[in-house]
Amino acid sequence: MATAKRPTTKSTKRPTTSIIAAKRAAASAKADAARAHAEVVKARATRLTGRGAGFVNFIREQGVVGLAVGLAIGTAAGDTVKKLVEGFISPVVQFIVGSREGLEKAAWTFDWLGRQAEFKWGAFVSSAITLLATALVIYLIIHVLKLDRLDRKKDA
Repeated sequence: MATAKRPTTKSTKRPTTSIIAAKRAAASAKADAARAHAEVVKARATRLTGRGAGFVNFIREQGVVGLAVGLAIGTAAGDTVKKLVEGFISPVVQFIVGSREGLEKAAWTFDWLGRQAEFKWGAFVSSAITLLATALVIYLIIHVLKLDRLDRKKDA
């Protein structure tokens, strides 16, 4: 009598404890190697003596290089936003108000007891419009390019 063979299926066993232990050991070895590398880098930095070592440590710990890069990019972005406001937003404001110079020269004169005070409200309004327009442009650039998410990933 012939016996029918059952088809063999792959077993879906969970990894054994020895495999898990090996993975943990590998992760631990990798972490140890990273710590050793950090110590080597720190040892190289301490080879500098006196003020040089303090300066190098200050730059590393305080993120001065990142700050300098941010300052350079911020300066360029500020100039770009300024040109955008002057080229596109200011003409709209001038169309609504009349002229920018006319708005900046607008003032109230107050006379009382022979004394006079001049309140240059137009210069304030012109400056406030420029500030709000600049803030709006920066806000839109940050959200359109999704730059605000970069810091969140860094913090997480």
